[in-house]
Amino acid sequence: MKKKLLSFVLAGCMIASLTACGSSSKTTEPTNDSSKTETTESTDAATDTKEDAVAEGEASADGYELALVTDIGTIDDKSFNQGAWEGVVQYAKESGKSYKYYQPAEKTTDSYVETIDLAIEGGAKVVVCPGYLFEEAVFISQDKYTDVKFILLDGEPHNADYSEYKTADNTMAILFQEDEAGFLAGYAAVKDGYTKLGFMGGMAVPAVIRFGYGFVQGADYAASELGLDSVEISYHYTGGFDATPEVQTLAASWYGAGTEVIFGCGGGVGNSVMAAAEANGKAVIGVDVDQSPESDTVITSAMKKLSVSVYDGIKAVYDNAFQGGKTTTFTAANDGVGLPMETSKFKTFSSDDYDSVFAKLAGGEIKINNDTKESDTNAAVGAFGLKVAKVNVVQ
Repeated sequence: MKKKLLSFVLAGCMIASLTACGSSSKTTEPTNDSSKTETTESTDAATDTKEDAVAEGEASADGYELALVTDIGTIDDKSFNQGAWEGVVQYAKESGKSYKYYQPAEKTTDSYVETIDLAIEGGAKVVVCPGYLFEEAVFISQDKYTDVKFILLDGEPHNADYSEYKTADNTMAILFQEDEAGFLAGYAAVKDGYTKLGFMGGMAVPAVIRFGYGFVQGADYAASELGLDSVEISYHYTGGFDATPEVQTLAASWYGAGTEVIFGCGGGVGNSVMAAAEANGKAVIGVDVDQSPESDTVITSAMKKLSVSVYDGIKAVYDNAFQGGKTTTFTAANDGVGLPMETSKFKTFSSDDYDSVFAKLAGGEIKINNDTKESDTNAAVGAFGLKVAKVNVVQ
């Protein structure tokens, strides 16, 4: 296949130290179905630094069997927490298990460990931890509670200085091929007629970088198929996952300069991009889960099928098929990533088009460069360009 020119505009990059985002405010559980009773339990004085735990369903004699420990976000964040919680809820309702989620008071490993302690004191036999920020906490807790099963999303357990990685037999580490989800989004956007794209990531951590690399390569692949001379992509990491006026202003400036659709990849970053798109009559690509309910500007979302992975992991516990002691990667091949075609707002890109490219990814016909070892983003983009397409980097 002849490669076409992909003009790749690097709008700037800021790599920040590893911090996450969110709020420590207490949340309430959405209305449950008539077969369940919503229960909110306050922590006692000994644990008053923790948020209240919100539960659904009657506790068994031993407490609440399935637990989700959120990051600082909430279970209705339209992202990682919500996707993981949906998997917990689905399995619990189908099997009649009691379940509960717990929200840490602080964005620290100590707080995460304390909240895991609280969940297990409350009867948890399976604890789900959504996100790489739990890597150290699970590393500590898996040895502390050998009879409890841990499901860690988007990470692998390690100690504080990264000198030791260990996934114990009672822990299932789950990773996703974000590059494949990003590829599908970039491919679909160009096939649908967009030729001026943007990628606005949060922190330049491996998962976000893989989303971006896949997005660019998917756009390039589609441009080659269509015989386009060029597709322009503005590319930037904001350095955080918060919705900020600065992010919205930058997104608005991209739209004002002609960008037609921006992939908002990183928590609240996407909300700022959506606000800019709404003000400018432009389009957005969501991330992690189907974000179409967030804004009419969302034309599709590069999804990790979080609920599927959590559901499958919990089910494996009770089927005596738990994949402990190793990392399981969810890919196109096992239906772990994809686009929500049923809610996507494409003009011409069809379900048949999607099924065709998805099958090529799942079957290994399409290969994606997803190397994120290069810490300097400018150098990484250059290396990426040399390997994949003729890229013009303008800073």
